[in-house]
Amino acid sequence: MDAELTALLRADLLAAGYTVDRLRQLWGDEADAALARGDRVPAGRALRAIDESPAATLARLFVLGETVDDTALARALPALGTAGARALGLVDAGGRALLDLRPYTAIDAGGAVQWLVASDLGELALGGALPPDHVLGVGGASLTLAALIPTEPVDSVLDLGTGCGIQSLHAARHARRVVATDISARALERAALTLALNAVDAVELRQGDLFAPVAGERFDRIVSNPPFVITPRRAGVPVYEYRDGGRVGDAIVEQVVRGAAEHLTPGGTAHLLGNWEYHDAMGGDGLARVRRWIDEAGLDGWVVERERQSPAEYAATWIRDGGTRVGSPEYEQLAAEWLDDFAARGVTAVGFGYVVLRRPVGPDAVRLLRTEVLGSPLGGTPTGIGDHLLAGLRAHDRIAALDDAELETLRLEVAPDVTEERHYWPGEENPTVIRLRQGGGFARTIDADAALAGLVGASDGDLTVGEIVGALADLLEVDEGALRAQLLPQVRELVVTGLLSPATGSPAAG
Repeated sequence: MDAELTALLRADLLAAGYTVDRLRQLWGDEADAALARGDRVPAGRALRAIDESPAATLARLFVLGETVDDTALARALPALGTAGARALGLVDAGGRALLDLRPYTAIDAGGAVQWLVASDLGELALGGALPPDHVLGVGGASLTLAALIPTEPVDSVLDLGTGCGIQSLHAARHARRVVATDISARALERAALTLALNAVDAVELRQGDLFAPVAGERFDRIVSNPPFVITPRRAGVPVYEYRDGGRVGDAIVEQVVRGAAEHLTPGGTAHLLGNWEYHDAMGGDGLARVRRWIDEAGLDGWVVERERQSPAEYAATWIRDGGTRVGSPEYEQLAAEWLDDFAARGVTAVGFGYVVLRRPVGPDAVRLLRTEVLGSPLGGTPTGIGDHLLAGLRAHDRIAALDDAELETLRLEVAPDVTEERHYWPGEENPTVIRLRQGGGFARTIDADAALAGLVGASDGDLTVGEIVGALADLLEVDEGALRAQLLPQVRELVVTGLLSPATGSPAAG
């Protein structure tokens, strides 16, 4: 990659105002929504109806995949010029883009950012199925993983399977150095361009399979959207480098989980996306298998399943992802291969979600091995979930070592984002339903009875847990010992999930 030409390209893109907001302004909200559905017609019509501004030309070329003549290209890239654009491999002799180059915006605890991301042309621009060595741009999974990365500063981050480099951009905001790996040389080329266009120089790119390029090294944080898609190992089934790690079933997720143990510093964390197979017709083994991998690796783990698909649903999702249209002969042949593979291996369902791992600081640390199902699809997660999960790990550390007597001495405070909802039958004094709702984090809804709602409502940092339980037992006219046995496990759960926290000065306060 020519550093001088790349610097000229960066200058031209910045001068053109080539940003997410500018493009949305040019083609409008309706066309923007259509693009998200894979329909470029409204955006193309909108751009052709206005003057050929540099931003409009660049959008037509790099986002919509339209042909742009040399005169328009020279106006859009005055410093780089048409010769420079071809020397960088941006366009061919006929004026068609050779890569996807588009703006990207994000917001985290550090504020808003505007970046430029280079990847391969997608199905929209190609007009057909993707090639096997396709380098994916920013998609739903990328956004989900970005939200899963904590924003607390660390010294070192490993971006495992960097692809176009988007996670390295996020990681570099909160780390002194980042090592980004990928098995694909093509992906590393796109990542190098992405990093250069954003003047990010704290990232070292290395080629190799999974952890091979960082053998013997440890990091404070690992982030990865590994190529976890379960692909039949059968002739005629396309193997896409960006999503297929070449293993059978969910073995690559297992390999990443187990391998993280050898590459995390004490207290270091890993933040992954993945999927896992269910082989039990009753749906009971998928998360249990992930829990076993984590346990055997000696790690703490918090696994959240956000979606579960049947074999047919899973096959349809990933066949369409490769650009093969439903109903075509090619689709039906691939669907048969996928379903035959699942049937032969006894797969009944596939779960998707997040995996957060941590290397314990010492042998006496109380382990956390938590798996749960939260019912919204992958990608439907708010910004900042990584910080929320990291806070949950630390809350577990503060409270797990306390016995019940010590727990009762805590003074707790209800989180400011927690609200209470009550439903009554008309004319009735007592509610039939009480729900506690969390505004942030995973936006949990907790069904509560009068005792739990009373404890949460009284948690203002003044009274201890034991004092509140005693008062509630008198108020509700129930046995205090039985009420304590009911409420103390619930208190532990609410602390870990962030609805309650130890008040300042309480023994377990952070």
